[in-house]
Amino acid sequence: MTLKKRAGRSKAQEDQDATSSAVHDPATPSSAPTHLDVPDPNLSPDISDPSPSEDTDDPKLKKLKHEVRSLKHHHKEKHGPRPWYQTKRVWFPFGILVGIGIASMFVTETHIEEMQASLQVLLDEYGVLPDLPELNFTTVQLEFARLRDSIPEVWKLNTDGREFKVGEEAKARGLNAQHPVVLIPGVISTGLESWSTAPEYRPFFREKVWGGFSMISQVTFNRERWMSALLLDPVTGIDPPDVKVRAAEGINAASSFIQGYWLWSKIVENLAVVNYDTNNLYMAAYDWRLSFYNLEERDGYFSRLKLMVEGLKQRQGKKVVLAAHSMGANVPVVRAHVSPHSMKWVESPEHGGGGPDWVENHIDSYISIAGTHLGVAKAMAALLSGEMKDTVQMNPAGAYVLERFFSRKERQQLFRSWAGSASMWLKGGDAVWGDGLSAPDDTPEMTSSFGHLLAFRQVDQDQENTTAEDGIQLATSPEEIRNMTSEEAGTWILQHTPSTFQKMMETNFSQAMERDEAQLIRNNADHRKWSNPLEVQLPRAPSMKIYCVYGHGKETERSYWYARGSYEHDDNAADSASPRCVDPEDEECQTPRTPLDLPLRMSSYIDAEYSDLEGSPVIRNGVKMGEGDGTVSLLSLGAMCVEGWKRPRWNPAGINVTTVELPHLPVPTIPRGGANTSDHVDILGSTALNEIIVKVATGVGHEVQENFVSNIREYAKRVKWDG
Repeated sequence: MTLKKRAGRSKAQEDQDATSSAVHDPATPSSAPTHLDVPDPNLSPDISDPSPSEDTDDPKLKKLKHEVRSLKHHHKEKHGPRPWYQTKRVWFPFGILVGIGIASMFVTETHIEEMQASLQVLLDEYGVLPDLPELNFTTVQLEFARLRDSIPEVWKLNTDGREFKVGEEAKARGLNAQHPVVLIPGVISTGLESWSTAPEYRPFFREKVWGGFSMISQVTFNRERWMSALLLDPVTGIDPPDVKVRAAEGINAASSFIQGYWLWSKIVENLAVVNYDTNNLYMAAYDWRLSFYNLEERDGYFSRLKLMVEGLKQRQGKKVVLAAHSMGANVPVVRAHVSPHSMKWVESPEHGGGGPDWVENHIDSYISIAGTHLGVAKAMAALLSGEMKDTVQMNPAGAYVLERFFSRKERQQLFRSWAGSASMWLKGGDAVWGDGLSAPDDTPEMTSSFGHLLAFRQVDQDQENTTAEDGIQLATSPEEIRNMTSEEAGTWILQHTPSTFQKMMETNFSQAMERDEAQLIRNNADHRKWSNPLEVQLPRAPSMKIYCVYGHGKETERSYWYARGSYEHDDNAADSASPRCVDPEDEECQTPRTPLDLPLRMSSYIDAEYSDLEGSPVIRNGVKMGEGDGTVSLLSLGAMCVEGWKRPRWNPAGINVTTVELPHLPVPTIPRGGANTSDHVDILGSTALNEIIVKVATGVGHEVQENFVSNIREYAKRVKWDG
């Protein structure tokens, strides 16, 4: 009986299916009305797999369903079923595992111990869980430690297998700490903390506004306030009203930029192995935004550094070793000039009062690490248009986000307020960087010279005249668009910056080359000259040693192709014939423009659309690529070391200068390049540099030998040292 009923139902169902098929068959007429003639937009039927129960006569919908089925069938026949590894069932758990793995990188055994203690408190005091056998996390700790040990070092966020290695090898040789060591960071390396107590700044009091994850949070959610905290007063060159930002202190001030991105930590680790600690190792952090003069005026930086060096020598009984990176090579107390600024300040009777023998009595060695001795081309581009290679070579999506979030104008404003960045202005002029015909670092196969720091492509005659935004026709001045050498570009930049910036440059820096030895001696009393190695002499410290260590083999921006943009109003509103108040935060300071205040100045920016990857030199997005360490040009890194400081004119005491070039040989599978990288920043973690620093600090600096992998000696001889 049951079987018959089931069979009967099956037969009825078959009849119903046949009827349904007839209804859906386009060839079968049907007079039944349909409710799908006008589909409900709120419904989302799966038309790719229609149900037999659907009732419709809409020919368009039927045709669409048929096409979808045909496409799916064709795709399956052509490509087969989707591989298992492309399904959601695989990627969802995989994403969970990856998240757990990344999170575990930040977990230590201490965290597990804390978790055990917290759970025990919950069990004992609050009874939040039922009675359980005694929990023992010892096994968990052991297994977690074993798991971390099994992960390859190169996969870990903070490590790559080289931690303490150089120090261990030196210790095995019997080397031990000899000379106290002072480390001087480069530009943007030192973390900056907010000490502002104004109500709008209190939420991040004592937090880092530069460096660390707190900076990322502030940039993301409070960008305007973050930028106003970092801007310096254009007149005084120090803090604006209600704002107080100071450099972080201690070894951690420049050990890492953010968690996982190390700076000096590798060097500190290796020095620690040979018995260095806070008693004989000092990080001379500073506010890199300030001019060198204001570093002393506001923070007493050079006074404190002088006292620190004297104290280290007195306690340890040994002269001090200074190691400075990047712009720090222009700052140190030792480079008198080796940092002309600091050492000249120390020796000057009007400032440090150390006397002419202070360096000889207190400094054993000076190590310049990728020093920006003669300036950096990217500093010129940043001050002119707020750009550099890093911004113009971003992918279009990244460039769009950057421009919307942190525009070129805002970057330009920030860079110009940081007087410290102007210390990297190109020095020596055309004698060092080339004229319109040639440059010292030109090579025979090049079709265009590096001598023009800024070059403009030729445009059609029809484009020579451009209409301004208010409809008035304005002609382009030939002086505005001509190709420019470094000297001409410097003058042009100053002509297009506010008078406050011009005054800052005039009162703090000098960029020339001085060949008169009598004038060089007189320059010892002029603080504007101290950051330029071409205008001051090295200290009279014959026993001091200088080591120039830098990388070579990475494309570096050397000069630029610029394009002319639209006409805009001059930034120098306060300097014009009709001065205007233009403070955007002050409602009473909004002077309207006069009727004839026209946009007469043509903006300029790096011509990112122009590339020539097959030519010589290579041009990438408007940037002419030359030799260097990825940031600083080879001429700036090495010309003074191999030639300038070999001449008595600039080195009257005959200080021994050893130059060590490190080839850039990164490992592609390691994020920061590994042991043999010589990138401008990553060189701080290279094995070769760490070996040099440890050797000099432990008293075997004589083992450091010169090494060259570039043509710097040939290029340096082409510099017009004698006019």
